Amino acid sequence: MKNFIPVCEPYLNGNELKYVEEAITSNWISSQGKFIEKFEEGFANFCGVQYASGVCNGTVALHLAMVALDIGAGDEVIIPNFTMISTALSVCYTGAIPVFVEADPKTWNIDVDKIEEKITDKTKAILVAHIFGNPCDMNAVNEIAHKHNLRIIEDAAEAHGAEYRGIKAGALSDIAAFSFYANKNLTTGEGGMVVTQNQELYDKCRYFKNVCFPLDGKREFIHKDVGFNYRMTNLHAAIGLAQVEKADEYRDQRIKNNTFYKQRLSHIEGINFPEDEAGSLNVYWMNAILIDPDNFGVSRDQVIAGLYRKGIETRLLFTGMHEHPSLKNIGCDCSGEYPVTQDLTTNGLYLPSASSLSEDKIDYICSELLSMKI
Repeated sequence: MKNFIPVCEPYLNGNELKYVEEAITSNWISSQGKFIEKFEEGFANFCGVQYASGVCNGTVALHLAMVALDIGAGDEVIIPNFTMISTALSVCYTGAIPVFVEADPKTWNIDVDKIEEKITDKTKAILVAHIFGNPCDMNAVNEIAHKHNLRIIEDAAEAHGAEYRGIKAGALSDIAAFSFYANKNLTTGEGGMVVTQNQELYDKCRYFKNVCFPLDGKREFIHKDVGFNYRMTNLHAAIGLAQVEKADEYRDQRIKNNTFYKQRLSHIEGINFPEDEAGSLNVYWMNAILIDPDNFGVSRDQVIAGLYRKGIETRLLFTGMHEHPSLKNIGCDCSGEYPVTQDLTTNGLYLPSASSLSEDKIDYICSELLSMKI
């Protein structure tokens, strides 16, 4: 389709090719090489944390974070009901059970007022996700966690450079996980990172991600613990270093694009955006909207079909965790009502969100969207 606008695409506008060529010509293309350490150091500095450990994707970053916190069978972890299923699966990999909390109707993040009612004597941690780059109410989460002696994990897969009251995502918890999938604000194609201020947790991540080879001393092929091959390659880290060098620029472009969308759409009856968390800096991984079919005149699905006919790709929002048979089958409590999540699942969509998106393209997308309003 000519002039097709994808829902997202990577923005490679720096030293990516130069660094990848250097990695290839050096023959360091696997899980050792200078770019890994440089990327980890650069990303830690970007997040304002002391430690960062690169891994092969965001899902394993979350799993590794929970392994470092000794979460396992018999434990429960509070998670948002409205999130990518990787959030829940990473809990399941440990043998623990994810427990779902409804979304906030304004921000679409976890509803902090509903967390405590889900805490039991089995609860070990609260795993928050900064949905679409919008930071959660971390003061409230920290207050609850302190009251109940719980650990906090950030799923910051969508929140590179987001801030809550001046503190970057990744530095708001005991340990945090990022994704560098191709549609993220910063990308390595596939990749992830675990970040923390705690050296003990950092060392455990380094140990377990490398099939439990000793951190120091001889590499003898005797393994005392069950570990994982979650390592990042030097090739992916080369891309990541180039990306983090321009992280502020890429973040600002996403914010700018969201401003364009809101200027054109936020006053339209039947189109709703999530509210930014108070005191936060939202980085708008995706420009998500909620269609009210009664006031807009057509349904979400009709909007998606109409935009696609005009060469504009969109994407559905997440399905609530309580609706997944895979989670019910392993023992998750999928009962109860989640009306906010259901509304988002039924009536929400992403508009194109790439950092490279031009204002002219946003004008075109908005014009075609508004042409459908009845």
